[in-house]
Amino acid sequence: MHEFSMAIEVIHLAQREAGKNNAGSIQEITIEVGDLSGVDADAFDSALGLLVKGSILDQATVTILRIPGKGRCSGCEIDFEMNHRMAACPQCQCFPSEIRGGDEFRVMSLVIE
Repeated sequence: MHEFSMAIEVIHLAQREAGKNNAGSIQEITIEVGDLSGVDADAFDSALGLLVKGSILDQATVTILRIPGKGRCSGCEIDFEMNHRMAACPQCQCFPSEIRGGDEFRVMSLVIE
């Protein structure tokens, strides 16, 4: 379950940023989790919920934005939504030649005090 270690890293990142800005607390954090990132958003949310107690994020509002997977078809050149990396094009059944979204995992914003 790598979501646990990723949650620890997000807390460390928040602590570093708060330290750089002499902040006593963090009010909000927004994290993007793509459906194709290899991170289970629900498991990550649960892990983060357990780990924030007593941390700089203890009182923060945590928002996790799920980003749907998007691919570009190598056959008919259309963009389509994907729920896994090997999803076939809904029109021609070719595999995507390019992932165009949904593979991200990143902290988008921190609101500090």
